[in-house]
Amino acid sequence: QVQLVESGGGLVQAGGSLRLSCEASGIIFSPNTMGWFRQAPGKQRELVATITSGGSTNYTDSVKGRFTISRDNAKNMVYLQMNSLKPEDTAVYYCNFQTRWYPGPYWGQGTQVTVSS
Repeated sequence: QVQLVESGGGLVQAGGSLRLSCEASGIIFSPNTMGWFRQAPGKQRELVATITSGGSTNYTDSVKGRFTISRDNAKNMVYLQMNSLKPEDTAVYYCNFQTRWYPGPYWGQGTQVTVSS
């Protein structure tokens, strides 16, 4: 019912910045929550940041002050601005969509972020 397509990953040096984008299409009901998760090699997928359709945000402690999540409800887009990147931020980043109106969550295909030291 919901398709998610991420873009914006890549290779960056430590201290650099990247901006991830995710476009949701399909049947989009509100209220909903969109977010970003990441999975590094050999590790479990972990929450990075979420934002509700009302604009409330939540961040994991390791990215607070460096990453900013935002969304454009009219375009069904969510963004993740990542600054001061560290090698430990290297992972595949996945877009996520959840709503109480139908079963989920939904996931994008992932985009690779690699931070070199």
